[in-house]
Amino acid sequence: MSANQPQLNGAYYGPAIPPSKSYHRPGRGGGGLLGCCCGCIFSLIFKLILSIVIIIGIAIFIFWLIVRPNVVKVHVTDASLTQFNYSGNTLNYNLALNFSIRNPNKKLGIYYDYIEARALFQDSRFDSDLLPTFYQGHKNTTVLAHVFEGQQVVPLSTDQVSELNKEKSKGVYDIRVKLYLKVRFKLGAIKTKKVKPRVTCDLQVPLTSSKGVSSSDIFQTTKCDWSR
Repeated sequence: MSANQPQLNGAYYGPAIPPSKSYHRPGRGGGGLLGCCCGCIFSLIFKLILSIVIIIGIAIFIFWLIVRPNVVKVHVTDASLTQFNYSGNTLNYNLALNFSIRNPNKKLGIYYDYIEARALFQDSRFDSDLLPTFYQGHKNTTVLAHVFEGQQVVPLSTDQVSELNKEKSKGVYDIRVKLYLKVRFKLGAIKTKKVKPRVTCDLQVPLTSSKGVSSSDIFQTTKCDWSR
């Protein structure tokens, strides 16, 4: 640098500029904390529900291991049809049935609080009655006898009448009987709530003539279907 060049002092440039500072604006308080709390609550609820489901599943499995419940077995052991005449949309009938109801369970008793029996031909109901209620102990068989008798207006279609005439010529009628139940199960001092199973019996019943029944026309014991 030349010796003759004037020296510049700080005043020439003005006051010193301080270094810039960066500022961070805080977010609105509580947003992250609230989301975290909600997530924890939902996670806790999910775990609680899952635990309850697992406990109920284990309890049901243990109950099954101890009790080993079996489906009630229902049979129609005897059926006698002495009248089944259809004329002018009116059906005259006399159908006697014996039901065998078997509770195969070793530790469960059953309360039959309601039993309604319905008789149908070609899906058309021609009679219904209430059967007596009862309690059935374990490993026990109960026999119920009932007679459907009377006359009833039963509108049948042309196809249904044609099927009726075919069965009449054979002397054997396809009759469906349904049982509508309300039952409770008993294990020791514990009684369950009422359940409403249905029993369906598809029967082939020979018409008994005044000459009696031949060996080929004897009714065969029929197993019924138990469903919920």
